[in-house]
This record gives sequence, C-alpha cells and structure tokens, in this order.
Amino acid sequence: MTKKIFWNDPYLTSLDTMVSRVDGERVWLRETILFAFSGGQESDAGTVNGHAVLSAEKQGQEISYLLAPGHGLQTDEHVRLELDWGRRYALMRLHFAAEMILQMMYKLRPGIERLGAHIAADKARIDFASAENLSPLFAVMEKDAALLVAKDLPIITAFSDEATERRYWAVEDFARMPCGGTHPRSTGEIGRIALKRKNTGKGKERIEISLLESGSITAPGLAGV
Repeated sequence: MTKKIFWNDPYLTSLDTMVSRVDGERVWLRETILFAFSGGQESDAGTVNGHAVLSAEKQGQEISYLLAPGHGLQTDEHVRLELDWGRRYALMRLHFAAEMILQMMYKLRPGIERLGAHIAADKARIDFASAENLSPLFAVMEKDAALLVAKDLPIITAFSDEATERRYWAVEDFARMPCGGTHPRSTGEIGRIALKRKNTGKGKERIEISLLESGSITAPGLAGV
C-alpha cells in the first residue's frame, strides 16, 4: 500500500521517501505527496528525483507513476518528490468549490441526479440530469457560496473507514459527504467563484465553476515525513 501523505498534509510540497517497486518506466513509492486521478479530480504534477511524472495511476491502494525512459531509479532507492504547488492549490480550491455547488444544488432541487464531475486546474464542472435550465439558480448559489467563504469555516477531512481508505469531508452546519480528494483547510481559501451553464445534450445540464481570485496561501514546503 502506498502511504498517501497528501491526505495528512495537502500543503506539503516536498517529500523524501523510497522506491518500493520499478517496472520499466513505471515506479511505485512507499509514501507520496502526488495525488493520482480519482473521483473526478485530476492528478498532481511533480517530479521524482527531478524526473517529471508523466502520469499517475491509482491501482487499488497503490499509486504508480510513469516516468520517461532512462530514469534509472531502482527498488529501495532514496528519492525526493517535488510537487507543483500552484496546480495542487488550484485543484484543491476548485474541488471544494464544486462540492459547495453540488450540495447547494441538492438543497435547491431535491432529488436531482448528478451524472458526473471533473476537476481540472483551470475550472471544475458538474453534470446533472435535468430537462430544466439550471442557470436561474446561479445567482442564489453564488451568493450562498460567498457567504460560506466569508464565514471561513474549517473543512474537516478524515477516514470513515481507514482499512478501505474511504474518506469524507465535513463543514459544520453545511454538509458532509464521502470524498477522497484533496481539500483546503477552510472555506475562506476558496475565494469568489463564478458559474457558467453549458447545455451538453437533451436532458443534461452542465455547470462550470471558475475561481475569480488567486490563492492567498503559500505552501510551507516542508520536507520529509
């Protein structure tokens, strides 16, 4: 099992660890700070001993990283991971921004079905099954999101079942839901958001979420675990 340090400290930008296995260009690590695509959230960008991670893949409770040919890494070798903090922080903020909008939509339209979601570093999107244009709800959701951000409430993340690596997030008096992504420490870090509608087909509505403010948190950049 790959120990996922990004859950314990999503603000950690570097880590000294060891290679647990190598298979050609694919490398497994004992611990990692580099998130792999899961639950709609895109993978982090970063390096392993200076070698750029070309892709990351979640394999059960393991994560493997694809490096370019000729990386030369060996099993049990000590390596240093470096995280692209700008991308991570954008993903964290957009992930929770999408979670806020999802919960607000559930309250405004009880029973509405979420079809899918995707979190990239430039915007997030959520797809709903709906024959109704959802954009008239945007002003209310943007206002409610701004109020939640202004309250700067703690975002609690933890295991609901550690053995199976099931996790959740919770914000008091707002919502709690299962989620294994990375999140900021508080709602205040999200900043202002904007919503945009896309009609992607009959009976399907897409909401795109963008950040209107840059992040204000500087990662501590601590090394080693």
